[in-house]
Amino acid sequence: MTIVDVPPQRQPLHGERAGARVAARTAPGWQPPAYTRFGPAPLSPTIGAEITGLSLAEPLDDETHAQLHGALLEWKVLFFRAQHLTPAQHQALGQRWGELENHPFYSSVTTVQDPDRPMAMRFEKGREVTGVENVWHSDVTWRVNPSLGSILRAIEVPDVGGDTLWADMGAAYDLLDDDVKARIDGLTAVHDWWDTFGRGMSEEQRQALRPHFPAVEHPVVRTHPETGRRTIYVNAIFTQHVVGVDDGEGEALLRHLFRQAMHPELQCRWRWSPGDLAFWDNRATQHYASSDYWPQRRVMERITIAGDRPY
Repeated sequence: MTIVDVPPQRQPLHGERAGARVAARTAPGWQPPAYTRFGPAPLSPTIGAEITGLSLAEPLDDETHAQLHGALLEWKVLFFRAQHLTPAQHQALGQRWGELENHPFYSSVTTVQDPDRPMAMRFEKGREVTGVENVWHSDVTWRVNPSLGSILRAIEVPDVGGDTLWADMGAAYDLLDDDVKARIDGLTAVHDWWDTFGRGMSEEQRQALRPHFPAVEHPVVRTHPETGRRTIYVNAIFTQHVVGVDDGEGEALLRHLFRQAMHPELQCRWRWSPGDLAFWDNRATQHYASSDYWPQRRVMERITIAGDRPY
C-alpha cells in the first residue's frame, strides 16, 4: 500500500477567501411591494431583474410606476427587452422618476451632440472611437449631488460582445469583514473629474470649469436614502483618496474596496439587443461596459435622473 502525502490546500492569492459569498438582496426590515402588474425575473440572487409584459412607450399609471420603483429598489437594475422607444418616449420615461440632468462635460463623453435634446447622451463607439467605460464605477460621483439613476437604450449593438455588468454595492458592503467595516465607518473620500474627463480638455478649459465643479467629499459608506441599505461608495475612476488617512494606508484600503465590485457573486450581466433598456439605481450599484467588440459598432443613448447628496 502506497501512502501519498496530500499537500495543504493552496491559499487564494491577494488575500481573497474562497467559499460561500451569499448576501441578502435587501436591507433588514425593508419590504418590496407586491407585484401585480408584472413579475420580475431575476438574473442573479441579489441584483438584476428582467421585466416582461409592459410597454414603456405609453405613460405609466401611478400603480405601475410605484411597482417599478419598488422593483428598482429591490433589484437595483431593471431590464426591458425590445421596447424600441423614440427619443421623446425615452426622455418622458426618465422624467417619470424626477428631474433630468445633463452632463456638464458633454463633449468629452459623447461622440454625437443633439442641441434639441440636451438631456440625452449618445455614445457611438466603433472603428474610430473605442469604448473606455470598462472600469467599475458609479456615475458622476464627483458631483455634489450624484445622479439617482440612468436609463440606457440600445440602438445598435455588435453581433457578440459589448455587454454591460452591474455590481450590488450593498451586498458588497455586507460581505466585508467586520474589522474593515469598523475601519471605514465614518470615513469620507474625495471624488474628482480632473484626471478623467479633464484629460481631454486643455488646461484653460479645466481651470475655467474648476470653480463650478470642485472636488467633493462623500462618505466611504453611503446610506441609501430610500431603503436604508449601507453601500460601498468609492470607485476606481473618480475616488482620489480617503480623508484623514495616511496615503499608503488609504490607497490600500481603497484598492480593497474597489475589488469588491469584481466578485461575480455580486454581479449581473446583460447581453444587449437593439431596443433593450436598462434602468439602474446609481446609488446602489457600480457598472462596467465590456469593451470587447472593436472594431464593431455599439450605439447607446442614456437619460440620467438627478439625485441627492450622499450621507
